[in-house]
Amino acid sequence: MSSSPAAERQHYWLTFAVLALAGLTFALLQSVVAPALPEIQRDLHASTTSAAWILTAYLLSASVLTPIVGRLGDMFGKEHTLVVALAVLGLGTLLAALATSIGVMIVARVIQGCGGAIFPLAFGIIRDEFPRERVVSGIALISAILGVGGGLGIVLAGPISAALSYHWLFWIPLILVVLATIATMLFVPESPVKTPGRVNWAGAALLSGWLVCLLVAISEGPAWGWGSARTVGLFLAAALLLAAWIWNEQRAAEPLVDMNMMRIRGVWTVNATAFLVGAGMYSSFILIPDFTETARSAGYGFGASVTQAGLFLAPATVMMLLVSPLAGRLGARVGSRMPLILGSLATCFAFTFLGLAHSERWEIYVGSALLGAGIGLAFASLANLIVEAVPREQTGVATGMNTVMRSLGGSVGSQIGASVIAGTVVGSALPTEEGYTVAFLVAAAACGLAVVASFAVPRPRRARARGPRARHEFADGPTA
Repeated sequence: MSSSPAAERQHYWLTFAVLALAGLTFALLQSVVAPALPEIQRDLHASTTSAAWILTAYLLSASVLTPIVGRLGDMFGKEHTLVVALAVLGLGTLLAALATSIGVMIVARVIQGCGGAIFPLAFGIIRDEFPRERVVSGIALISAILGVGGGLGIVLAGPISAALSYHWLFWIPLILVVLATIATMLFVPESPVKTPGRVNWAGAALLSGWLVCLLVAISEGPAWGWGSARTVGLFLAAALLLAAWIWNEQRAAEPLVDMNMMRIRGVWTVNATAFLVGAGMYSSFILIPDFTETARSAGYGFGASVTQAGLFLAPATVMMLLVSPLAGRLGARVGSRMPLILGSLATCFAFTFLGLAHSERWEIYVGSALLGAGIGLAFASLANLIVEAVPREQTGVATGMNTVMRSLGGSVGSQIGASVIAGTVVGSALPTEEGYTVAFLVAAAACGLAVVASFAVPRPRRARARGPRARHEFADGPTA
C-alpha cells in the first residue's frame, strides 16, 4: 500500500490493530495445542515421543526462521515480508487442521514456525511508521501480546477441544490468519526504511544447526537421559556450531547478525533477561496446569479438568492485558528499563509465593495474577530496549534474536521444570508435592537472575537529557 506520510500517520492505530491480530494468532498457535496433545496423540495413533514433536518442531522452526526472515524484512521491506510470513503461517495452519497422520502434523508445525517473524517485523513497522511519541507504547503492547497469546491459548484449548474438536484449535486461528493477511495488504504501509544487501546463507545454515542441536537436546534430554551419548553429543555439536557461526559472522562481508551489535551492553543484557523471563513464563505453562490437575488423593492438587486447569492461568492473561498498556506509558515517561526491573521482580515474587503457598485455590489465582503482571511489564519492555539500542536498519534481526532468546529460555525453563517434578516420581506414582515446590523455586531463581540482568541494562538516555527533544530521541531510538 502506498500513501502519503500524513495519511499513514493518520491511521497508525489501524496499522497497530492489524499487527496485533497477526501477533496474537502466532502466539495462540504456540501454546494452544499443549493441553490437547493427549487427544491429538490418540487420534493420530502416535507415540508420546512423536506427539512431543508437535511442540518441539514449532519451536525449532520459529527459532531458526525468525532472525532470517527478520533480516529479509530489513532488506526487502517489512510489509511485503510480513504478508509472506502470514501466508506461510496460514498454509501450515491449514495443513495442521487437515492432518490425518503425525508426520503431516509435524511438517505443518514446521511450516507454521515461519510466523515467528511476525514480531520483529511488527516492531520494525512500528518504529518506521508510528509518530515518535507513540513508538514506545506501540512496541510495548505488541511485545506483550506474545505472553498474552500464550496464556490465552492455554485457557481456550480445553473449551474449544471439548465443545468442538482439537481440529478447531487450528481452524479458528486460520480464520484469524486470513483476516490478518488481507488487512496487512490493505492497511499496513510499506516501510520506507530498507537496507539493500544479501543474506549470509552460510551463517543462516550454521545458526540453524546450533539452534536445532541445542533445542533437540533440551527437548529430548528428559527422555534420552541428560548424560546419554545422544544428549551430550548434541550439546557438544551445538557448542561447536555456535563457535563456527560466530566465526563466520565476524568475517562475513554482510553478516546475518552483526556480532558487534550483539556485544552492545543494551543488547546482551536485554537478551539475557529475555531468556530468563521466558524460562519462567513457559515453565508456568507446564507447572500450574499439571499441579492443579493432580487428584486430591495425592495429598495436593485440585483434581481439575483440562478446562479448569486453564482457568487457573486466566488471571495471568487478564493481568498481562491490563498491565501492558501501563508499561508502555511508564516506558514513554521514564524509559523501558524501569518496567523491565519491576516485571522481573514481580515474576520472581510470584514463583516464590507459589513455591511456599499452593494448598488453596486462591493462592494459585494470586500467584498467577502476580506472574501475569510481571510478564506483562517485562515483555512490554524487552523489544523497546532492543529497538533503542540498535540502528534503525538492524531492527528486524535484533528484535528477531531477542524473540529467539525468549523461546530458548522457554524451552529450557519448561524442560527443567518438567525434569524436576519427574525426578520425584517413584515407580508409577505421581510426583511429590515437594517436587512442585522445588520446581516453583527454581523458576523463582531464574527470575531472580533476570532481576540482576535487568539492573545491568543501561539507563535510558532520557534520564540524562530532559526535554521534548530528548523524549523524541528516546522514543525513536538511535539512528544509524
